[in-house]
Amino acid sequence: QVQLVESGGGLVQAGGSLRLSCVASGSNFNRYAMGWFRQVPGKGREFVAAISRSGVSTVYPDAVKGRFTISRDGAKNTVYLQMTSLKPEDPAVYYCAARRSVSGGVVIDWPPEDYAYWGQGTQVTVSS
Repeated sequence: QVQLVESGGGLVQAGGSLRLSCVASGSNFNRYAMGWFRQVPGKGREFVAAISRSGVSTVYPDAVKGRFTISRDGAKNTVYLQMTSLKPEDPAVYYCAARRSVSGGVVIDWPPEDYAYWGQGTQVTVSS
């Protein structure tokens, strides 16, 4: 079992930055690849970023590539999402998720159903 708690959401102006954090507890953090997703009302969860167990590999969709950066700190059992150049289309509830992974260095854009554990989400709002 893994418990995930996100923080760092809030209101930011378009063009601004935010850093989200997700603290994991309850199991060996380093056994899991980690992902970030976002969701707006009436739509499914959209993939935002993922990072391998080792932290060496990351993957992003085109919508956020070059603006968002995912990272992890094994000593703190924490995964981060640094968001820059925020746009009006970025507001959503952002969720982190954990996926048990055999390979330390592999990560792809796995769908939400491939992740076993989820946090409660943190709201990001962007004002124009």
